[in-house]
Amino acid sequence: MKPYPTLYLLSAILLATGLLQVEAKENLSLKQTEQSITVTRGETPILTYHVAEVPPPNGVDKIYNRSGFIYPMHAPSGGIVTGIHPADHYHHIGLWHAWVNTKYGDKKGPDFWNLGRKTGRIRHAKVKETRKAGFTVIQEHLGYLEGIKAEPTVILKETLSVDAAFVEGANVIDYAMTQKNVTKKALVFPAYRYGGGLAYRAPHSWNKKNSDYLTSEGLDRTNSHATRANWVAMHGPAEEGKGEDATVAILCHPKNHDAPQRIRTWDNGKIFFNYVPIQETGWSIQPGKSITLRYRIVIFDGKSGNKAIETRWKAYNQ
Repeated sequence: MKPYPTLYLLSAILLATGLLQVEAKENLSLKQTEQSITVTRGETPILTYHVAEVPPPNGVDKIYNRSGFIYPMHAPSGGIVTGIHPADHYHHIGLWHAWVNTKYGDKKGPDFWNLGRKTGRIRHAKVKETRKAGFTVIQEHLGYLEGIKAEPTVILKETLSVDAAFVEGANVIDYAMTQKNVTKKALVFPAYRYGGGLAYRAPHSWNKKNSDYLTSEGLDRTNSHATRANWVAMHGPAEEGKGEDATVAILCHPKNHDAPQRIRTWDNGKIFFNYVPIQETGWSIQPGKSITLRYRIVIFDGKSGNKAIETRWKAYNQ
């Protein structure tokens, strides 16, 4: 008796899954130093997370020193697809997240995003765990409640997990944060146009002529701001590589608060992106309570269209 067709199909699925798992972890490794954690595929880097503070350019206020972020991220061929410390926003640092407009108790709360306002910041606290191609770290969201010269207050203690893979020709990065309010007062996030969710700054060379956005709803830099999107892709020339285009797609997990979240994009030619879970309606973290947000970043060589990214979204949505 010949095997049933369904057995052939099952075998093919199992084989494909096995090959995918091998491909995802093959040649991936992690290097940890006192300054950073870097994940690579063979000799090609995928991402670097900064344990130690990274200073801004010479002559810029040291308030912009920052730890606890990812820069650079790389396309599969090795080119860099992130920008850091642009002159228009020195606090933009590759891939990061922070709350902007807050209330703490009954008073105006810290701005953890805009370091120049000197009311708050985020810092790396410790490495909790490392894996073959990923890591979990503890970060602290600090408020300068008594002024910049006084000891800051840890308001949120955060567990951030980052895991990388190489899947069907693309670098795939899973980014999950759980933030716990470790104080006795509520941290409230009034509705605001940006902040909170994952943020991304592209290389400074990306402009109106060589880059653009594409959302899951088919929108671009001219009409995507403040819309909802399951995913947003941005393309432009990777730096320090072959100079060819690369695509960075950021996917919002379907179980995130307010998913599919509203987005912040720019129409001035530069590429900045932010998923904003409080763009339409406020939110809060009550004392002793936690929230979790998850995102996936998929980085392709070349300019990827809707079909390729939608396939990745469907896999993430399972």
